[in-house]
Amino acid sequence: MFGKQISDLMIKPGKSPVFETPDQYGLDYEDVTFQTSDGVTLSGWLLKGGTDKVIVQSHFGVQCSRCGFTQEGKGMMKNALWTSDIHFLEHAQYLVAAGYSVLMYDMRNHGNSQQTGWVSWGKVERKDVVAAVRYVSEHPNFQQANIGLLSICMGQGASVFAFGIEKEMQSFARLKTMISVQPLTYDYFVKAMGLPSFLINSGNKYNKKHRDTDLTGDSFLPYVKSVSVPTLVIQNENDPMTNIDMVKRFYRALTVEKEMLWLDLEKKRGAAYAWLGNNPKPILNWFDKYIK
Repeated sequence: MFGKQISDLMIKPGKSPVFETPDQYGLDYEDVTFQTSDGVTLSGWLLKGGTDKVIVQSHFGVQCSRCGFTQEGKGMMKNALWTSDIHFLEHAQYLVAAGYSVLMYDMRNHGNSQQTGWVSWGKVERKDVVAAVRYVSEHPNFQQANIGLLSICMGQGASVFAFGIEKEMQSFARLKTMISVQPLTYDYFVKAMGLPSFLINSGNKYNKKHRDTDLTGDSFLPYVKSVSVPTLVIQNENDPMTNIDMVKRFYRALTVEKEMLWLDLEKKRGAAYAWLGNNPKPILNWFDKYIK
């Protein structure tokens, strides 16, 4: 019983509604769908900025969709992550105002995208990142556009898996840079939640036996060396749901041009996600440097 409960908490989909739309922020957009290499249909928005530069946003996992996090229906996670809803359309607003088009999409098993099973914390979702970059690369409006990744938590894990495993990810010549927001491996997350070892082990055992999902080990960390574009890493140094030494190890493993931005925010993981919406300068400075 405990194993299923822990597994449900960590990898069960269906907790990430699309709770608002870009028109509420005065943004021009279209609803889009596209397919992954394994046939999964993903749903998203293409926010219309310029035609020469595009940002692909990949959101965090389980509790999140393309538009962010809503406390409604979140149970014990309601205040553990953050004290209010998190609106990703706030940072989309300033990206569009700066001339970027933005693809905001739901990864599989999130939001309005196809339900296929369980959330894998990035390993399978890597195919979603590749499909999103391919979609904008092949879009008729963006034939000359350079591309940046805004990869958040599990979204950045999926991006790193993509660089390390998917040959196609290395073939996108117009993919120029990535912002990696709060890299996090599953093992440190469950430990940080204060769960005793026997519950963690029970959840992992249930995942392997009943859901064909193994979340033990170093996750995406062995693939960090394969990231091939300049990367800005953003981390709240007071984040209680991570291991700061792991974040430093992630940063050290990057072999590209890189920068580390430490934030001194409230002691909640969601503080950095909410920070994105109100702090355009470091985000735009980084993207403007590499996307021209």
